Parts: sequence; C-alpha cells; structure tokens
Amino acid sequence: MNAASAPRLWPYAALSAGYFAHIGFFNPYLPLWLQQLGYGVWAIGLLTALQSATRVFAPWLWASLSDRHGDPLRWLRWCASAALLLTLGLWWQPWPGWLPVVLLLLFTHTSGMMPLSEAALAHAVSQHGGFDAARYGRIRLWGSLGFLVTVLLAGYVFERTGMGSFPLWASATLALVLLAVWRLPPPAPRHLDAAQVWGAPALRQVLRRPSVRWFFGALYGHVLAHVLIYIFFSLYLDGLGYGKGTIGALWAVAVVVEIGWFFTQGRWLPRFSDGQWLLVAALLTALRMAATAWGAHELAWLVAAQVVHAITFAAHHTVCIGRINRHFPGALRARGQALYAVVGYGLAGVTAGALGGAISARFGVGAVFVLGLLAALAAAACALPLARRGDAA
Repeated sequence: MNAASAPRLWPYAALSAGYFAHIGFFNPYLPLWLQQLGYGVWAIGLLTALQSATRVFAPWLWASLSDRHGDPLRWLRWCASAALLLTLGLWWQPWPGWLPVVLLLLFTHTSGMMPLSEAALAHAVSQHGGFDAARYGRIRLWGSLGFLVTVLLAGYVFERTGMGSFPLWASATLALVLLAVWRLPPPAPRHLDAAQVWGAPALRQVLRRPSVRWFFGALYGHVLAHVLIYIFFSLYLDGLGYGKGTIGALWAVAVVVEIGWFFTQGRWLPRFSDGQWLLVAALLTALRMAATAWGAHELAWLVAAQVVHAITFAAHHTVCIGRINRHFPGALRARGQALYAVVGYGLAGVTAGALGGAISARFGVGAVFVLGLLAALAAAACALPLARRGDAA
C-alpha cells in the first residue's frame, strides 16, 4: 500500500482489527463461557450454531438494503450500534430463554458487518477491474493482528480469573468496532435504476455458470470443516486437559501464520490458479482434520495442524474474495459477498453446529473432526474441476 492510498484504506484496517478482535475472544471462548453457565455439549453446539443460522439470512438482508440504497456505511453503522447495545443483555440472564434471544439478535447484526465491509474494501483495492490481492492482504492482516491480541490476552485473563468477564469483553470489543465504522470514508454516490439495484436476471445468470456452482460447493465443504474447529476445538482441548493458556497459544499459532501469509500473499498467489489454490487448501484441510482427530494427544501434531491455517484459511479466503469480486461486480458486489457468507458461514455453519453437536454427544468431541475430514474431501472433489481449468475464471 503506497502513501497515497493509506488515508483512504486505513479505516478499513481499523475496522478489520476491531471486528476480529471481537471474534478473537468471542468465538473461541463462547463455548467455555456457556459451559461455565451450566449448558451441556448439545446445548452449546446449538447456541454457537445460532451465529451460523443468522448468516443464512442476515448477510443477504443487509446487502440487499445496501445495494438498494447505495450506502453500505449506513447499514454498517446501524449493525455496529445495535450489536454493542445487545451485548448488555449478556450481563445477566433473567429467564431461561433470554440468552438464546440475545445471541440471535446479536449475531443477526454482527454477521452482516463483514460482507458489507468486504464488498467495499474489495472495490477499494481493485484497480482497472482487477482484484489486488497484495493490497487486500496488507489491510486484512490487521484483522488477524486484532484476533491474535485478544485470543492471547483473553486466554491469559480467563485462565486466572475465570469466564465471568466474558460479557465485558463483548461490550469493549464491539465499542472499538463502532468507533472504526464511524471513521470509514463515505461511499461514492451511485445512480442505478431498479434493474441494476435488484439485478435478478444478472444474478441468476451468474449463478448458472458451472464454475460458480463448483465454487460454492467447494466453499460449503471447506468452511464446514473449519466451523467445526471454531466451535469444538477449545472444548476438545479442554477435555483433553490442556489449559486455557495453551488453548489460546494454539489459536495464536494459526493467526501468526495467517498474518505472515496475508503480508506476503502477493508473491505466492500468482503461482497457481484460483482453482488450484482451492484444491490445495481443501486437501490440506483434510490433513489438518486428521491430525486434530487422531494426533491431539501430541502437542506437536496440534501445532502442525494449526500452521497449515496459512493455506486452509488465509489463502482460501483471499481467493474466495477475489472470485466473488470478479463474478459479482458493480451493483451485485454486496450480494455476492453476502452469498459467500450465506453458503459458507451460514449453511455450512448450521450443518457444523447441528451435526457436530449430535456427533460429539454420542461419540465424543474428537469425532467431529472426522466429519471435518469428510467435508474437506468433498470440498476437494468440488474444487477439482476448477483446478483442471487452470485459470481464474
């Protein structure tokens, strides 16, 4: 990123850092907080899956409003403000159904924030119709840094003081997100007719392309495997006797290699086509699931499994954002990013939470990573036709 572009792009870096600072403590430690509140494994799986359930509809809702009004910043500010207010509901549970309702409303707003900001950022780092992966990575790595700080710091604090401060962390991190959102530059005005805004014929035409269908199939299986990690990894290691500090450190290993990848990805991504990267990422995810399922008693295997996160998440994420930016340009951009969230982190996430909860209750938490292995192999099968094409279409 050159000096001229820094004033325009740094607010996106701040938003990414704030949002993933929130995710860095919330997603890994929410299951442990729910466990302390007395919830069983099945209930924890369902409650954490609420985040994925909202991603089935919320990203599309906010993206449609954004495309209709041509002002994603308006809806980003709304989502950030409402989410911060909703975290106040985590401070107490006056009746049994209170917490599920608060989490549902909270996730409905937080799940719409990143598709909107990713769409705006992808447009900002695209030059002459091409997605600049190097510039994107230099912005996105700030999100990884935010995640790294909170996953380590929260692990240290929770290890020594317990999980009681979890609601405070939720409010504090979303306050940072809200501050960053208010620093984003206003969007360029757009003048679109109704057909351009809703774009139904154009959207259907994009979705009919075989390469797009194979892409979303690969995305579904790939993210399903990763959501199993996000939901059950901390519980799994806690059950094996690992301390919260060690759990946080293992999450941090994944984020450190992720940061390294985002910083240098402009050098590596051009060496293979998008489809080839999707295939490599899926196959490495299968190996990661196997190492976690059968090698977790050895810390070295867990470290090795976390190291490949550089490819299984970071490379995969950038390739996906680039493909969405190409396939869903202009007035379809926000809804393209919403579909990425809906298919990947929505539908796949709901599947991971529901099946993972049932499997872990019957066969133990370690069995969910066998499911992740199968999902990763299915993703590889979908990515194979894209890899064979040898291009980025």
